[in-house]
Amino acid sequence: MSSIIASDKSVSTAYKTTVATAIGQFHGGVFPPENKSQSMELPIGELPIPQELVFPLNQHMGAPAEPIVNVGDAVLGGQKIAAAVGPFSAAIHASSSGTVTAIEERILPHPSGMSGPCIVIKTDGQHTHAPLTPCENYEEASAADLLEKIREAGITGLGGAGFPTAVKLKPQSQYAINTLILNGTECEPYITADHSLMLNYAQEVVQGAKLLAFILGNPENILIGVEDNKPDAIKALEAVVTQDSAYENINIVTFPTKYPSGGEKQLIQLLTGKEVPSGEIPASLGIVMQNVGTAVAAFRAVVKGQPLTSRLTTFVGESLETSRNIHILLGTPIDFALDTLGFDASNNEKLIMGGPMMGFALPSASIPVVKSTNCVIAPSKQELPPQPSAQECIRCGMCSEACPASLLPQQLYWYTKAEDYERAQNYNLFDCIECGACSFVCPSNIPLVQYYRAAKGAIKQQEQEKVKSDHARQRFEFRKSRIEKAEQEKIAKREARKLAAAKAKKLQAEKAANPDAKTTNTDIKADPVAAAMARVKEKQNDPVAQKAKLDRMVTSATDRLKKLNDKLAQTDDSEQQDRIAAQVKQAEIRLQDAQKQLDDFAETKSANTSTNAATSDSAKEAPKEKDAASSAIEKAKAKKAEMAQMSPEEKQKKQLESLEQRLTKAQERLKKAEEENSEHLDAFKAGVEKLEQKLAEAKKELTS
Repeated sequence: MSSIIASDKSVSTAYKTTVATAIGQFHGGVFPPENKSQSMELPIGELPIPQELVFPLNQHMGAPAEPIVNVGDAVLGGQKIAAAVGPFSAAIHASSSGTVTAIEERILPHPSGMSGPCIVIKTDGQHTHAPLTPCENYEEASAADLLEKIREAGITGLGGAGFPTAVKLKPQSQYAINTLILNGTECEPYITADHSLMLNYAQEVVQGAKLLAFILGNPENILIGVEDNKPDAIKALEAVVTQDSAYENINIVTFPTKYPSGGEKQLIQLLTGKEVPSGEIPASLGIVMQNVGTAVAAFRAVVKGQPLTSRLTTFVGESLETSRNIHILLGTPIDFALDTLGFDASNNEKLIMGGPMMGFALPSASIPVVKSTNCVIAPSKQELPPQPSAQECIRCGMCSEACPASLLPQQLYWYTKAEDYERAQNYNLFDCIECGACSFVCPSNIPLVQYYRAAKGAIKQQEQEKVKSDHARQRFEFRKSRIEKAEQEKIAKREARKLAAAKAKKLQAEKAANPDAKTTNTDIKADPVAAAMARVKEKQNDPVAQKAKLDRMVTSATDRLKKLNDKLAQTDDSEQQDRIAAQVKQAEIRLQDAQKQLDDFAETKSANTSTNAATSDSAKEAPKEKDAASSAIEKAKAKKAEMAQMSPEEKQKKQLESLEQRLTKAQERLKKAEEENSEHLDAFKAGVEKLEQKLAEAKKELTS
């Protein structure tokens, strides 16, 4: 065996036997009591369908899934109820049929006891499933299509980490994968879910290995690592591998039982003799590792079309009447499973999800089973007594000897306790796999892993806050530089205007002193501001332009006066009439002023023979414009005098007629707007409604 995996060249050599012994060894490790026989005495069991299923949206590493169902929706078993968000996420599927009753905050299976959004389904007991889309000849499909099937099926690492499988099966292009490892170690005490899976579903384990190898481009080596305390599982796998030549490059590798040989880096060192460098991933060595349960789930997702809706979970402990491995639906509340297995709460101190070394105490028994729930321990008070109080560190060094990652746990303890996170990172804090071996051997009963875990969380939080503060600082500095730049530009423009004004003033003084001198093109090009001012002055002296400007003033004043007169005629509010009458008076004065300026201009230019024709034309137009303005004024005055002589009843009738006319016009405008689908349709409708209301009030007032 050692000659086979010792170098990259010899890796391609086929194994002569299907079962071989590991060639490497890792530092440290401990030998806790296994306690694995209790849950293996009975075959795999089944549970009845619970009345309620709870699906946390974040039961995997990465971004939480996003709900795609609503409260009140009927769902089928295997139906997707939450979609993956981004690459580092996983879809979630209903594990049985029923109705969505809530999408709300529930306590999550997490050591912090925090809550998070969950989809709650009330089951109907029918267990009706959505149709499946199998792909038996997966070798005819592309690796990308198979990865999409695995992603859509919501497959994540079932060994406890919960990493999205599709991401792990698609390493970066710079990594050439030559070895696939299936992790069947299951080194933690009490847990036997993977053992039971390999024993009862060995065929699917091997087929899953073949599928994953196909997706990875058929690496030269496919290894299934199993501890030697599972001889029946090793025998079952060997029987499958030897019966078909298609599996000749799949090798079962055994090694002595020692905790934590199931750690990713530790198992790689055992099987290949290679050590994953600090801060690197196994893909950098050309290796991809998956749990045996993950391989079976991926095989079922691709070949049978089954999404991840259930898993094997070990329920064990002296507080249970029956300890066994259960094929359980995801989302099943743990208290439901415990009650089915005869749980004695009076003889139980706490419930543990996971193993006793790396698991955590459950804050509530109502927490559901999720994708990463490989074990639930319900120990009696004698089986797992309370941890003794921590004492001072005696510097014995046993933690360093036990650490499988070759770290210095004692130094990490001092630095994390003092919150000196920089030094803790210098001692490779993030290489700690939180296996608990250091805490297990500590004679002072110091919960070392708890310190490391808390320090990692604090460091990550600090990094997130630093990223936010850096981003905020960059935005502030950019805004500050932008404001400074704008201010400098303003100052530069102000100085340029001052220089231009001084230069223009100088040019005007020189021209006044020497009227016969002409401005040269060079002067204009040298001073564009002065040139622009000269063009404006020249335009102001143009008689045609002056007349056009005065004509526009007269026309504008005339239009203004006409609109105000119309408004005055249509207004029936006395206060508003007075206000508009004042505006009419101002408009009359402006029109008279504009007309006077135009007349003065015409008289001034009449003496100049060069502009005689233009002056004659303006003189012809002026009377017309003057007559139109005078006519509008006289008309308004006559209408006002007429209204003054009317009785109140006649005024009301007149106002009623005016409102009816205005309503008719408004209705015509509304009809036209509806035909043209105008964007101002709502405004037209509001105007019609307002006039209709006024008309109704006027009629009511007239009849009363």
